[in-house]
Amino acid sequence: MQPTATVLVYSDDSTTREQVRMATGRRPAPDVPLVEFVECATPAAVIRELDRGGIDVCVLDGEAVPMGGMGVCRQIKDEVFHCPPVLLLMGRPQDAWLATWSRADAAVTLPVDPVEFASALASLLRQQRLLSA
Repeated sequence: MQPTATVLVYSDDSTTREQVRMATGRRPAPDVPLVEFVECATPAAVIRELDRGGIDVCVLDGEAVPMGGMGVCRQIKDEVFHCPPVLLLMGRPQDAWLATWSRADAAVTLPVDPVEFASALASLLRQQRLLSA
């Protein structure tokens, strides 16, 4: 049985969550585990899933409503012990400073570019694997 990684995807928009799943495929790169998704449409669901544990990387939609992924990121970085790395989806490249403010580990722009997204996600999964070893 192959190892798997669990990726939490937060967006109030099901189309954005689908873009993330499609860009990832079964795995974002050959040297990282297969990916399983946990989808959340509300900030409360994100906190609930993180409290359960087992999340390897979070993908947060910075354009989500009513609370954007940047605010959620900053909150979980403050409140979740051993918070997993966060990949932030930004509306514009000019929002990179907000990604830094939110303490995201990586950021890409919307709409999801499959190559850019898969590369960023694979990098975070590799980083997480090294930290867990």
